[in-house]
Amino acid sequence: MSERAGSQAESETPDPAVVLHDLEKRFGDFVAVDRISLEIRKGEIFGFLGPNGAGKSTTIRMLCGIIAPTAGRGSVAGFDIATQPDEIKMRIGYMSQRFSLYDDLKVEENLDFYAGIYGIPPEKRAARKQWVLEMADLVAQRNDFTRSLPVGWKQRLALGCAVLHDPPILFLDEPTSGVDPISRRRFWELIYDLSSRGVTVFVTTHYMEEAEYCQRLGMIYRGELIADGTPDELKTKLMRGHVFEITANPPQEAMEAVAGVEGVSETALFGTTVHALVMDDAASIAPAIERRLHDGGFAGAAVRPIKPSLEDVFVALVRERDARTAPVAEVKR
Repeated sequence: MSERAGSQAESETPDPAVVLHDLEKRFGDFVAVDRISLEIRKGEIFGFLGPNGAGKSTTIRMLCGIIAPTAGRGSVAGFDIATQPDEIKMRIGYMSQRFSLYDDLKVEENLDFYAGIYGIPPEKRAARKQWVLEMADLVAQRNDFTRSLPVGWKQRLALGCAVLHDPPILFLDEPTSGVDPISRRRFWELIYDLSSRGVTVFVTTHYMEEAEYCQRLGMIYRGELIADGTPDELKTKLMRGHVFEITANPPQEAMEAVAGVEGVSETALFGTTVHALVMDDAASIAPAIERRLHDGGFAGAAVRPIKPSLEDVFVALVRERDARTAPVAEVKR
């Protein structure tokens, strides 16, 4: 059986690839990760979605054995993150948003360097390097200096270095930050290919549209896991309230007008349209929105209910979380 076939067979076992149970990380009085519990299945593409500073990178660093948790426990590939970090590091690939490449080395030299770091046997290195070059579509660039590569190509090379040793679990920390949309799409095609081969992928992102590519998502905010599920589950089962799409010109002024309607709890621009979040009786508030637009002189304005986007869901859950914790914060002050 090939190495890849072995990975695929492992992905069919019921044991989860990554487990977090009340995982917590504190830096002094600051709680960066607040008692997160999760299970990630083998072969799954799991996305950690949240704004910068939400605790995504800190969580990944704990799971990779780079920093120790303050409390709680976790396991990766069956090994304890607190007591067996060296065993974990041998079984994972890790890619940060800085790519961790050496610009003064050629493409193939970067692969040689990481092959040595990962301890790949000499007799297997040539085959693994060739597989990575073909996977990342960098065969023709193997002798180019890394500093000369476009950002999207560097991204693919960094991914190749992270999977050079054929790890069963891959951690990607904001891997597409600063990458153009075409390169981002190509990168996700590579992730899907790895997942189809049995690799578990744990990826952090703050791009809402990118999160749609994940099979399951965890939404994190201020160190707390505020929701998890498939993108469709988050939009249909966990979304509280209703979303209306409003077409009116100019949209910025229409958003300001709609924000003043009683019952509208949140408004946001989506391209040339406005999304309005309504938590109460949608049937009565929709006509109120239409009247406000009519009275404001927005001729031809249209209001229609739509399925919420992930951004709508995230905003609604954040507002709910902040409303729930505000009295506690007030008492602390």
